[in-house]
Amino acid sequence: MATTNDLKNGMVLKLDSGQLWSVVEFQHVKPGKGGAFVRTKLKNVLSGKVVDKTFNAGTKVETATVDRRDMQFSYKDGEYFVFMDMETYDQLHVDPAVVGDAANYLLEGFEATVAIHEGNPLFVELPAAVELTVAHTEPGLQGDRSTGGTKPATLETDFEIQVPLFITTGEKIKVDTRSGDYLGRVSG
Repeated sequence: MATTNDLKNGMVLKLDSGQLWSVVEFQHVKPGKGGAFVRTKLKNVLSGKVVDKTFNAGTKVETATVDRRDMQFSYKDGEYFVFMDMETYDQLHVDPAVVGDAANYLLEGFEATVAIHEGNPLFVELPAAVELTVAHTEPGLQGDRSTGGTKPATLETDFEIQVPLFITTGEKIKVDTRSGDYLGRVSG
């Protein structure tokens, strides 16, 4: 148990009959009149739904013990993603629904943080940016500015993003894992 005064970003709370909610942001508010309260933005760990919730200051909230482990993506076993714990070498089969959009950026050997609660994987967090190779993109046509200077490119993970016209097939690029945005070329 904790109180709303102990909230931190990333903390996972057990609310509404055992549902797990991750604290995205919080703000302590002390109005001129009335009691202080805490305004929060919470994300449902399983569904990804984000809600705003207000608590009275000092309200007791149940926290969930979430074990965040650094793991390496090994391979796909059928539809499951297999991650290996970097310390124990244990393998963990993670459901595609849990992996979510992270699947668009996962390659064998990539490291990720897997959050686990009571033995069940909750979500997979990737670094903010990853380096991937462009598997295919059409050559950029000179003078084609109708698309704002971007064109579709398929990455080696089979995910398609928009890239600048000068990017060619086989180039290694940096991609933002939260938005899918092109961040730049990788030199070397």
